[in-house]
Amino acid sequence: QVQLVESGGGSVQAGGSLRLSCKVFGYIGSTYCLAWFRQAPGKEREGVAGIASDGRTSYSDSVKGRFAISQDNAKSLVYLQMNSLKPEDTAMYYCAATWGRSGIRTMSPLDFGVWGRGTQVTVSS
Repeated sequence: QVQLVESGGGSVQAGGSLRLSCKVFGYIGSTYCLAWFRQAPGKEREGVAGIASDGRTSYSDSVKGRFAISQDNAKSLVYLQMNSLKPEDTAMYYCAATWGRSGIRTMSPLDFGVWGRGTQVTVSS
């Protein structure tokens, strides 16, 4: 059974950077998508960035050009490098996993079945 544990959240001023990490425990298989979602108070959970097992990546328009997702297969880690942070990036960030080839295309929370507990990111102006 796959488990996901996030780390790296914190507080930063606008314009700063943070790198989130997601450690994958268990065997994830060969065809999957790992993604980062975020949820701010009173708002719906939204997809931020995803990476498929074949290397394809996907980004929301709001973070494109500022965030980068990457994977270290040897260490079973997925990273989210966040640069030029804005106050509107403040949210709880979750790592999630799904299997098959559609997750990277939809980036819908409904399509992801395994979730971490989240790590808080706070950006002050």
